[in-house]
Amino acid sequence: MIQFEKINFKEKVSYGFGDFACSMFWTLFSMFLLFFYTDVFGITAAAAGTMILVARLWDTANDPLMGMIGDRTKTRWGKFRPYILFVALPFSIVAILTFTTPNLSSDAKLIYAYVMYTLMMMVYTAINVPYASLLGVMTNDSRERTSLASFRFLGGFAGGLVVTATANPLIEYFSTDANIEAGYQKTIAVYAFLAAIFFILTFTGTKERLDPEEVDVASFRDDLHDLIKNKPWFIMLGAAISVLIFNSLRGSAILYYFKYFIGDQNVIYFGHVSQGALSAVFMTSGQVAAILGVVLAIPLAGKFGKKNSFILSGLVCAGLSALFFFIPSNQIALIFLVHMIISMSSSLVFPLIWSMYGDVSDYSEWKTGHRATGLIFSSSSMSQKMGWTLGGAISGWILAAFGFMANQAQTEESVLGIRLMISVFAAVGALMSVGFMYFYPLSETFMNKIENELIEKRKNNKG
Repeated sequence: MIQFEKINFKEKVSYGFGDFACSMFWTLFSMFLLFFYTDVFGITAAAAGTMILVARLWDTANDPLMGMIGDRTKTRWGKFRPYILFVALPFSIVAILTFTTPNLSSDAKLIYAYVMYTLMMMVYTAINVPYASLLGVMTNDSRERTSLASFRFLGGFAGGLVVTATANPLIEYFSTDANIEAGYQKTIAVYAFLAAIFFILTFTGTKERLDPEEVDVASFRDDLHDLIKNKPWFIMLGAAISVLIFNSLRGSAILYYFKYFIGDQNVIYFGHVSQGALSAVFMTSGQVAAILGVVLAIPLAGKFGKKNSFILSGLVCAGLSALFFFIPSNQIALIFLVHMIISMSSSLVFPLIWSMYGDVSDYSEWKTGHRATGLIFSSSSMSQKMGWTLGGAISGWILAAFGFMANQAQTEESVLGIRLMISVFAAVGALMSVGFMYFYPLSETFMNKIENELIEKRKNNKG
């Protein structure tokens, strides 16, 4: 196998479109779903937290299986691209049904929520794992992977920005006769339609370059055996789970934080601003700052290395998140400023994570002689799901433990729980990620050695 050519700008943008689609729903799940279930759909915070845990644990178990299926797929479109095309429509349909509130009894509604949310996570896996794995077969160059990962997350945060900027206005617009249930359903239908379009653009605009015939594909058993012996994979698993716990706790708390702690405010130059408008601007400003963080990932990784950049980001996020707890509710400018710095710092780790998983995949092939791109990248999706699962479940349990009751005046204790969730509790997740990353062994120098040896090995295999 020869060293691949540089990937052009158009293809990188096309790859980013896929995460634009995925991240619209990732943002909905992380920032709106728990609030939807407690304050719109009508189930308790404890029930919602438990449901999120059960559904996502089941889905997390599917990620490695989907990765191994992708590794063994052979079509004229490649290994992973067909799933992006053919799962797009089921993804959109199930998404709409997930945010639909049926006219059922309380017990029947809870069953409906379990079924639809579990299906949603399964179709998300069926399209997101192949999409993530696609990065590993578009190029074998570590620097190009970092660039691709940055385009991915530029698209991802752009998708999140669209949702945070438009969700509340769309929900209000579609909530005719104060029917907020219809407002949510129709808003999700808009996002589902956009997601299907962007998935198709990713399919048509990308190319798989790593020929599956040039590398060994092992058995399922050997793949799992190799994965268990892969130390960098375990480190990345722990670091990524911790990052997602951090993000999930903060994201889940935002709507509650503004509705029950900040409230309506008189803001200088703007006058009276509702808590709903403040929360929308808060989420949107965070997405804008996150895009800047993604842009900074490449130069920071080039100057300090991926590992050191990751650790620096985690320390900044932990420190500022702890500080966030002490900011009074009337200090809106300071609340927004600290939030934007946290968002910028936390976002730059995501391109690093996905680029590092590409390196872990190369390390696995270098060490074992087998390539399992889909399994390695599905494990990254699994780590996201596990962090997301734990963060989402913990969020619901925190609310319940502090006595939260939806759509009522909150006690001081319940407000304290919301404030801790968005600050101190989240900071623990950031510190955990730093602890894991401290032990990550794949330096840039080591990866250059691995890349060169793999190129020679593949040339010899092909010859």
